[in-house]
Amino acid sequence: GGVEVLFSNKRNQVTTLPAIAPSSGTHPERPADLRYLIRWMSDNLLTDRKELFMDGETVRPGILVLVNDTDWELEGELDYELKPGDEIVFISTLHGG
Repeated sequence: GGVEVLFSNKRNQVTTLPAIAPSSGTHPERPADLRYLIRWMSDNLLTDRKELFMDGETVRPGILVLVNDTDWELEGELDYELKPGDEIVFISTLHGG
């Protein structure tokens, strides 16, 4: 949906994350969640214009996030704890004209 241009034009990324997210300045050590995944992607996979993907510690408005084909709003958004085999999809709903 357009987000791949920010990640070296790769439509799919497969990665392994630790089950426990390390502590940061704003969050203590905790189970890996979507908040951690988004930050990890920004730090390790994002190759272009961070501001087009992130807004603070979340994705910017206009990016739909699916957790195993379900809108992340139904799964707890940033607090969703990642599980082995989860498929997380980011789709840009914004289009140029």
